[in-house]
Amino acid sequence: MSQNKLDWITDQLESLKADGLYNNIRTIDSPMDAWVTIDGRKVQNFCANNYLGLANHPRIKQAAKDAIDKYGVGPGAVRTIAGTMSLHDQLEADLAAFKKAEACITLQSGFTANLATIPALVGKGDVIFSDRLNHASIIDGCRLSRAKIVAYEHNSPADLEEKLNEHTDYGKRLIVSDGVFSMDGDIAPLPELVELAEKHGCIIMVDDAHGEGVMGNGGRGIVDHFGLHGRVDVEIGTLSKAFGVVGGLVAGKQEIIDWLRQRGRPFLFSSAMTVPDTAACIEAVKILQESTELVDRLWSNGELFKREMQKLGFDTGETVTPIVPVMLGEAALAQAFSRKLFEEGVFAMSIGFPTVPQGKARIRVMNSAAHSTDDLERALSAFEKVGKELAVIN
Repeated sequence: MSQNKLDWITDQLESLKADGLYNNIRTIDSPMDAWVTIDGRKVQNFCANNYLGLANHPRIKQAAKDAIDKYGVGPGAVRTIAGTMSLHDQLEADLAAFKKAEACITLQSGFTANLATIPALVGKGDVIFSDRLNHASIIDGCRLSRAKIVAYEHNSPADLEEKLNEHTDYGKRLIVSDGVFSMDGDIAPLPELVELAEKHGCIIMVDDAHGEGVMGNGGRGIVDHFGLHGRVDVEIGTLSKAFGVVGGLVAGKQEIIDWLRQRGRPFLFSSAMTVPDTAACIEAVKILQESTELVDRLWSNGELFKREMQKLGFDTGETVTPIVPVMLGEAALAQAFSRKLFEEGVFAMSIGFPTVPQGKARIRVMNSAAHSTDDLERALSAFEKVGKELAVIN
């Protein structure tokens, strides 16, 4: 009897479980906030990308409800046929003004924003220079483009320039990097990347998914943080993290945005953002334009947590943002640490291969403006207790 054609999947799943790499997905039964309910228990939430606590903000919820009453729920079509509503136009205009960019286009997610943009800008006969630790959506967008992909060492302008000098016999050349690297909390050396792009005549693109609402004045992103407006050709962003909703954006040069409306495949062939999501995003932008309070609180919380974790003896890696990786090494240890944290009422998931390299497993702590000082102190106590129990700290 021949082997079942899907036995290989069963074998691979068992291998993942044995190596501590199997994802046990928890289900949340409450609004996304500083505390959430899982399996009937109220626990502290240090997993979500809800940086500013906007996912359950009353103004954003009301904006979504009001939009449903006025416009319905679904747009019913792709943007180029019958799916563009006045709300989409308003959101794109508001985002362009917020980002200080010439123009903006919105898509269904930050992931699809990369899949739309990279293949529209480069193709066969072109070359992409991509940071070795770029997000999976960038990697997939690069692969779809069919351009030559050249990985340069993480955050190394020197290695990038060496690669640029080695790969000159191509049509268009694109440099692409994450702005904030979500697993480590470090940031791209964007000024140096821009200078290299200008020197070598390359298009420069930054994926600022974890910088939107976090970096820059009032959360305007890494381009604003470095004062590089007008010098970065393309900014990719997401509306599903700090903005608290869902969706993706591409901001930048007017001609690039116009081109994406003609050739960005997820824009052309997938239905538009829903009415409540779009209205909620508009309200989120308004909140960020009105005050820097939430962004300031996020950074204050992040600095407090990182400082106290380091005092306890934890390795927090290279982070310079509110993302705090707690470096543990082996995936099995990280999973055990996460389980014990949950027993202490702290929801903080382990991250292992392939999301991070082998031997670099961690607990990634996602701080939020929604956390109070009491929340942080309680979580720190839980980390200390588990860290000692598992001999991670003394």
